[in-house]
Amino acid sequence: MNISSRHALIAVMTGDFSLPPRSRLVSAANVVMRGLHKSGLVPEIDLDVQEMCELARRQTGLHDFGDPWFLEPLQVLVEALEEEAALNTLGRFAATGQFVKIMRERLWAQHWFDSEPEILAEPLAPPVIVVGPMRSGTTRLHRLLAADERFEHLRFFETVCPAPRPEFRPGGRDRRPREAGRLLSTVHRLNPRTAVIHPTGPFEPEEELGLLVASAWGMKHEAQWRVPSYGRWAENEDATPAYQHVARLLRLVRWARGSTSRKPWVLKTPQHMLDLPALMRVFPDARLIFIHRDPARVVGSSCSLVWNQMTIHSDKADAGWIGQQWLHKTKLQIDRMQVARSRIHPGQRIDVLYRDMDADWLAVMKRVYAFLDMDIAPAVPGMERYVTATRSEHRWQHHRYELSSFGLDAEAVRHRFERYMHAFDLLPADAAPSFDLRPAGARKVPAHASAQAQPASAISAS
Repeated sequence: MNISSRHALIAVMTGDFSLPPRSRLVSAANVVMRGLHKSGLVPEIDLDVQEMCELARRQTGLHDFGDPWFLEPLQVLVEALEEEAALNTLGRFAATGQFVKIMRERLWAQHWFDSEPEILAEPLAPPVIVVGPMRSGTTRLHRLLAADERFEHLRFFETVCPAPRPEFRPGGRDRRPREAGRLLSTVHRLNPRTAVIHPTGPFEPEEELGLLVASAWGMKHEAQWRVPSYGRWAENEDATPAYQHVARLLRLVRWARGSTSRKPWVLKTPQHMLDLPALMRVFPDARLIFIHRDPARVVGSSCSLVWNQMTIHSDKADAGWIGQQWLHKTKLQIDRMQVARSRIHPGQRIDVLYRDMDADWLAVMKRVYAFLDMDIAPAVPGMERYVTATRSEHRWQHHRYELSSFGLDAEAVRHRFERYMHAFDLLPADAAPSFDLRPAGARKVPAHASAQAQPASAISAS
């Protein structure tokens, strides 16, 4: 056991907060799935890209996947799963099922692009894109914007199932909401904490994460499985083809709605932090809203989310490893964002703080709408309904986590992000680190010090 793992184990055993064990239903599902495989009732699919491709072709009767770029990240991911992820039976079943689903939907998408050429001929208005690390408040900001009917937003079922089946007709019966609802129900049964960490429903506003997963791309896979070699490989690749496919799928979603709308899409996913150059190549006129949060909170909340997901798919989840991995991943997200952000025209970007959203969300949104050159008044009633509903949902349920559970310390984490915290004045008012983030001669009370501070070891709804 390495040092970080020992620290995490000690924290779990002696601290006030223990890492939650996985649901007993996961263990039961593993036993049942092994029995189904052994009996032949559920054939076991090999983690083999070619075999899964052929299976998807047989299931759909289609052959063209479109841009074959996705096969390379998929191959790297499959190899990492075999060598590093220590998948249990349920984890392997989920992985192969996910990959075959991706392939079926790529075949369906290409079918629509070929048979309905007007889909790709229709332009997209410059989108409004929320950019921030995992667990930095991007969901709240995105859903506030999605409450404005002057924007388009993806719904959960559309990001989980972006491509309708070939028999689908716009305005007709759509099987996707029910399919997405069943998937969400299964996830919540296997891991009820996911409903607290990221509450959603089939018709709720959702990020475009699933549109990137359609190209086997992104941190979603690293948050689900232990696949460090895939992560290191992806960090050095150009993501432009994945984002080009996102743009194609946005057009397909709009067409499937029977819509000729020219409204701008409201988008967000933390993957953009790593891929801003690719994002801006595909959406060069996008307007970006950057949100910033105390990195100690971001890392702690990210680790908690990853732990809850990884324990489903593997019996060997390592809290200490997760802590080090997501400290690295968060640092990389922020470092790359800062470099890429500096190259984006100031007229295309605005910065907001998580703690300001907590203190006065409406004041922050007024700033955002001034940046977008839009009147906020028509959007306020919808935003207020969303805020009221969210407060009601979180009245009794909270996302609890502690950095120490993952072998990490809040002050040490903040040291790693000193330049970033100084640039955006992110030091919580109640923190007392051994460094001063402000330059000499600027030791005034921070502009945001009056906002209610939140410690790195805390209860959070984000």
